[in-house]
Amino acid sequence: MKKRTPRRTPKKRSIIVPLLLTACLFLLLLGGLFALNSINKLSDEIADKFAGKRWAVPATIYARPLELYPGLELSPNMLEKELELAAYRKESPIHSAGGYNRKGSIINLVTRDFTFPSGLEKSTAIRVTFKGKTVADIRTTTGANVPTVRLDPAPIGSIHPLVHEDRVILKSEEIPQLLRDSLISVEDQDFYSHHGLSPLGIARAMLANIKAGRMIQGGSTLTQQLVKNFFLTSERTLTRKLQEAVMAVILETRYSKDEILTAYINEVFLGQDGARAIHGFGLASQFYFRRELQDLSVAQIATLVGMVKGPSYYDPRRHHDNCLARREVVLKLMLSEKRINEEAYTKALAEPLTDVTPPKNGLNRFPAFVELVKRQLKTEYREEDLKTEGLKILTTLDPQVQWKMEDQIKNTMASLKKRAGGDSLQLAMIITGREDGEIQALVGDVNPTEAGFNRALDALRPIGSLVKPAVYLTALSQGYTLATPLTDTPVSVKSGGKQWQPENYDRKQHGTVALYRALAKSYNLATVNLGLEIGLENVISTIANLGYTEPLEPYPSLLLGAPNMTPLQVSEIYQTIASGGFHVPLRSIQSVIGQNGQLLTRYGLEVEQRFSPELMFVLHHALERVFTEGTASGHHLAGKNLYAGKTGTSNDLRDSWFAGFSDTHMAVTWIGRDDNKPTGLSGSSGALVVWGKVMDAISSQPLEMVEPEGISWARIDTETLESVSFPATNTTLLPFVTGTEPQSAWSPPKVDMDIIEEKARSLWDSINDMLQ
Repeated sequence: MKKRTPRRTPKKRSIIVPLLLTACLFLLLLGGLFALNSINKLSDEIADKFAGKRWAVPATIYARPLELYPGLELSPNMLEKELELAAYRKESPIHSAGGYNRKGSIINLVTRDFTFPSGLEKSTAIRVTFKGKTVADIRTTTGANVPTVRLDPAPIGSIHPLVHEDRVILKSEEIPQLLRDSLISVEDQDFYSHHGLSPLGIARAMLANIKAGRMIQGGSTLTQQLVKNFFLTSERTLTRKLQEAVMAVILETRYSKDEILTAYINEVFLGQDGARAIHGFGLASQFYFRRELQDLSVAQIATLVGMVKGPSYYDPRRHHDNCLARREVVLKLMLSEKRINEEAYTKALAEPLTDVTPPKNGLNRFPAFVELVKRQLKTEYREEDLKTEGLKILTTLDPQVQWKMEDQIKNTMASLKKRAGGDSLQLAMIITGREDGEIQALVGDVNPTEAGFNRALDALRPIGSLVKPAVYLTALSQGYTLATPLTDTPVSVKSGGKQWQPENYDRKQHGTVALYRALAKSYNLATVNLGLEIGLENVISTIANLGYTEPLEPYPSLLLGAPNMTPLQVSEIYQTIASGGFHVPLRSIQSVIGQNGQLLTRYGLEVEQRFSPELMFVLHHALERVFTEGTASGHHLAGKNLYAGKTGTSNDLRDSWFAGFSDTHMAVTWIGRDDNKPTGLSGSSGALVVWGKVMDAISSQPLEMVEPEGISWARIDTETLESVSFPATNTTLLPFVTGTEPQSAWSPPKVDMDIIEEKARSLWDSINDMLQ
């Protein structure tokens, strides 16, 4: 019997396999679509960023430009200091723009191109000859006379985005060919033949690493490095590396080699300047060599190219030997690739690594002033624009005035700290042009280069007797005169539910005193009595017209300076006083220029007359007497008609103030402690000391007040306050608004001209008789 073979059931695999194949195809298609979609997204991301605004370029803040002309009071030392601040380099001979040298009283220099609001001023080679501390002569290298020349201003600050990157953007045509060739030789020899990735470069790197037994080379192309720096992070993961490769290929397909290389040269990181990251060869050439990129030598180009491998490790200032060895490697490669010849190679090897000293932190060197500029800019410009649009901010800062102020603060505050018994004294000071309101110098800390709390802008402190000129100006506007008698006697006023009983600083009463003397001597009792007579609301109105914009309450203590103000707010008030009653808003900015050189904003002089010239002339005379016979009479130049101003002291000697002006400048000084404890210094023993030293250093012309037509002069007896006709020991000559001057109690007898004529005729007849 034949054995039956069991019937086989169909295998399930015959169904599963097609299903698996279908699923795989689906997954591959889905993955392909996903990859394609991702690539498209990456492509769009690259196009959006690379084709648009590629970099956030911070605004640069500049000092005022220095104008040179024969007759200018300027020493060769001070000009040299300004050139150093502007990152000029000392060299002989001068190789290019931004170089200078000095031979005794002669300074040769080549200015840089700079775009001012009036347009581009081209580089100029000049020779400046000095006679003592004065510019005697300016000539070109051909010997032609130069009546005036404006130097490119010194950069003193910047407004950075959060990443604190900084760069100088270069156009393709501004990049030297030697830099292009050398960079490609060192970093990516196949740059012009690959499409973003270089298999040959990877192979060469692997072979070199195997031979060395360690990682000494990378296989990344310049395009990959650009993608990593420009689009990605520095994390070392396979995903990021793959993304970098894909994006490099996309970048190569969409943009030319020249565009990619130019972007790389502008993007690459080349060092650190404090919190500021140095990006791009344009800024690096200025930072390390104080030269434009086009002016670099072969050795200097080799130095920067070599630093790409490791900017910190090859920093020429911190790691000289490392940088020198790396430069030699680059120079050998430049020679072997025939980028340079043997002569250039030998010369470059012998060249010092750097021929300039490191800059003395010129950028943000004046933090208090730069902070004021930033605040004023933010009232008109978006913060994003200030951090990204590469604006040029031309300011009013005068480095010479700033330096002199800083030197005197350093010299005087040490002795004041000893007198006050500690190192906790703080200081703020502001100096402006007397007539134009331009802020020429500002410090917000006893250590001027210290950034942080800016007391010039933010320290709200009682102003003490600095308010008194406003009280006396109010009285003058109501018909009072400098000779009006005031009562310096006790006064008691109910204020805030309590009796307010002020006292004089010397705890004495002075009876009846002339108005000018009460102001010069800063008598509190006379001031309060006067202020109550003329009305607190009227005094508040005067303070507002002088430039104070905050509301004030009509408390009697206002008359002795109870309101809290910042030094900047006080400066606004005293600027109007110093300028003769013309309100001139304080300015720290002259103009704003766009990245392409177009003028965006010009901050012109705004003037509004708020008080008559006659009233201000009379007030100025009284403030001059603060120096001749008042609270500032202890100043070593008192009585020489150089200054006018007012001391201020708050309760318990907590705040020491002085505000005043010379013929050319107005300045406000505050000294105190951050914890508001007593300093032991009055306005005259503290702030005036610093103020006087600074003003002596920056002002040399006597104070000359232009007398308006409506002024009459009269002499009074300083004891009786009555008008007198002839000079005597106890008399003084005062100015008055015409029509308000006092009349003399004595007048000469009237003369009968008929009698005189008759006597003269009789005398003549007698003489004729004698001669006959």
